[in-house]
Amino acid sequence: MAPALIVARRELAGYFATPVAYVFIVIFLVLAGALTFTLGNFFGRGQADLQPFFAFVPWLFLFLVPALTMRLWAEERRLGTIELLLTLPLPQWQAVLGKFLAAWVFCGIALLLTFPLVVTVNLLGQPDNGVILSGYLGCLLVAGAYLAVGAAVSAMTKNQVIAFVLAVALCFVFGTAGSPVVTEFLSTRLPILADIARGISVAERFGGFTRGLVAARDLVFFASFIGFFLFLNAVVLDHRKAD
Repeated sequence: MAPALIVARRELAGYFATPVAYVFIVIFLVLAGALTFTLGNFFGRGQADLQPFFAFVPWLFLFLVPALTMRLWAEERRLGTIELLLTLPLPQWQAVLGKFLAAWVFCGIALLLTFPLVVTVNLLGQPDNGVILSGYLGCLLVAGAYLAVGAAVSAMTKNQVIAFVLAVALCFVFGTAGSPVVTEFLSTRLPILADIARGISVAERFGGFTRGLVAARDLVFFASFIGFFLFLNAVVLDHRKAD
């Protein structure tokens, strides 16, 4: 794991060496706060919890995470530095894992900076901090799932705009697959697809965490989901290298 951690440190330092990291964090914090206190009706609900915040985080990640990952491999390919990276004395999967870990840690930092919301809700009432903690864990896992999808898509193209659009589209599919609109539509036509849609829905799995339920099957789902797309990322890079 040492080479992967070296790559992760290099990538994470690269984020903060440019304005990209600060712009991402500021936009995330501003939108999260604005949506929580306005559309989420944080004060009007009269309940000491962070459900309004957790309701909007996956939708924020739907657009902000692809914006973070669109340059992950596309920029390396466009500049031609990907050949240098992949010829370094480290396994290719460790380069993939290192880049993913750096982006995941970065998203974790962005989530950590929302701690004033936790302080606020504890000052206003007596919330179940265990539920809040599991909700944050769910947010981090959703970020990891979308990062894995975005990284795999970024490896497929040199164009960052295309990488962004495709990543948003795929994340949207996985995020809304279990929604009532989709499942009811499929249930009347192809019931088996409705079950599959619920099974691959990121939002469906995330819902349990916001209720304080950290189920083993949900953890396995996110681990498998992230692992699959990181494997796909490595396969795509290997194919491109062969070309």
